[in-house]
Amino acid sequence: MHETVDPDFASYVDARQGRWLRTAYLVYGDPERAEDALLHAFTRLALRWTRVDDPDVFVQRLLYQPALNRWSRVKAFPDEDDPVKLALAELTPAQRTVFVLLHLEELTEFEVADMLNMSHQTVHGHGMSAFSRFRTALGGGDWRDSPRDSARDRARDIGGGDQR
Repeated sequence: MHETVDPDFASYVDARQGRWLRTAYLVYGDPERAEDALLHAFTRLALRWTRVDDPDVFVQRLLYQPALNRWSRVKAFPDEDDPVKLALAELTPAQRTVFVLLHLEELTEFEVADMLNMSHQTVHGHGMSAFSRFRTALGGGDWRDSPRDSARDRARDIGGGDQR
C-alpha cells in the first residue's frame, strides 16, 4: 500500500473535482450521492493511476453510469425551489444524465454514447425527449407546437409582398 499520494494524481484530482462534482450533482440530484459517486470514481482511479490511458474517460464512466440504474429511483432535487432543478427532476435518470452531459459538459452524442455504453441512437432519443420535457417544465412549451413560417412567408413579410 502506498504511504504517499502521487503528486500527479493529486493535481489531477484538484483540477477536476469541482467541475465533476457540480455535474454529478445535476445528474444525481442529490449532493451526497454525487459526492459518493465522485469519491468512488477517484478511489478506483487511484488504484489504477499508472495503468489508465485516459483518466478522464475512466472517471466519467464510473461517475455517470451508476446514475442510469433503474433500481435507484431516489427523487432528484427534493425540497428545491429552483425552476431549473425542478425541471431536471422531471426527467428520467437516463434523460437527465444525457441532457447534463450534452448541454453542460458539451460532449457530443458519440462521446456520451461511448461513456454511458449506449448506442448513438439511444443517446439522441434521450437527448431529444429530455430537451422537450425540460423546456416544457420550464414553461416554454414543446418547440413542435410553435407555428413555423416557411422561408417564403418570412421573405414575403420582409419584402412586403409575394417573392415569386
